[in-house]
Amino acid sequence: MSEQSLILVVEDNEANQLLARAVLEMEGFDVEVVGSAPEAEDSIRQRPPHLILMDVQLPGEDGLSLTRKLKADPATTSIPVVALTAHAMLGDKEIALNAGCAGYISKPIDTRTFGFQVRQYLDTQTRGTRQPVAS
Repeated sequence: MSEQSLILVVEDNEANQLLARAVLEMEGFDVEVVGSAPEAEDSIRQRPPHLILMDVQLPGEDGLSLTRKLKADPATTSIPVVALTAHAMLGDKEIALNAGCAGYISKPIDTRTFGFQVRQYLDTQTRGTRQPVAS
């Protein structure tokens, strides 16, 4: 991989932000962390990520609403979004997938397997198809 993969972590909990960043950076990823849907939209416009890890419950606009918006926009539809959530009830995975998520990782994350899980979502995507997002 000639370019570090940029992972956008959309997470409002500071402890979860720090843990995700630490694990992903140790795995060799470039990591951007934001705490809300508007911050995520700004970050995506400035520097489109290779993958978005999206907390489902965010203050204001929730993560699944933002995912639906991203998937409806031709400029961002190709960016894979993976739900990152403490919701592990029966049916939650299907709800995330129906909103446009490429997958689902439950919290608390397992630091031993988190990097591998993220890499699997990157490996299943066609690399090199990211386009700059229009402002």
